[in-house]
Amino acid sequence: MAEVEFITSLHQSTSRDYLKRVTDHDKASCAEAALKWGVEYWDGDRSTGFGGYQYDGRWRPVAEKIVAHYDLPADAHILDVGCGKGFLLYEFTRVLPEATVRGIDVSDYAIEHAKEEVRPFLQVGRAEELPYDDNAFDFVISINTLHNLYVDQLWSALRHMERVGRAAKWLNVEAYRNEREKVNLMYWQLTCRAFHTPHEWQWIFEQTGFSGDHAFIYFE
Repeated sequence: MAEVEFITSLHQSTSRDYLKRVTDHDKASCAEAALKWGVEYWDGDRSTGFGGYQYDGRWRPVAEKIVAHYDLPADAHILDVGCGKGFLLYEFTRVLPEATVRGIDVSDYAIEHAKEEVRPFLQVGRAEELPYDDNAFDFVISINTLHNLYVDQLWSALRHMERVGRAAKWLNVEAYRNEREKVNLMYWQLTCRAFHTPHEWQWIFEQTGFSGDHAFIYFE
């Protein structure tokens, strides 16, 4: 289990006005809208989510780095837990045309509006109840999803990821290292339910038996 970074540059490419996030809008109402995981979250106003989550190719370099780092085989079986609209899985199919990809997400809207090429391989479901066989995948990934779970759901999700993955696993979650980053995270987040330091996350990984690699994003 190691800390391995793949998406920090994407996170840092977005500018954020943390204070405006809580002074210009009713933050609680915005969070309630976001937690429906519908159009407001994905393609609505920035105050309730992404402000329009469209394919722009940004995930291609991430897929290439991951394939190279883990030396994934040409016919790899890949699962994305919290796949959203499937943009990363689409890039995996471009890098590894013989790969088998699967994605699961809690959002009906995201699956319905997923990238057409991978939509048949995606399904609505929950991270804490993965409907796949043991050791079914060569690579299991989850990006910015698990911190949206309550503690019992989080522990179940990590154990399921460990169960269905027969080889490499990697996840990315939000974290904070100091009081400024904690405040910024609370200001910015809409759906986060697991607020932890890196040390706490690592303890959770150990307690749940998650053996995969991980990374953290911070709101500096």
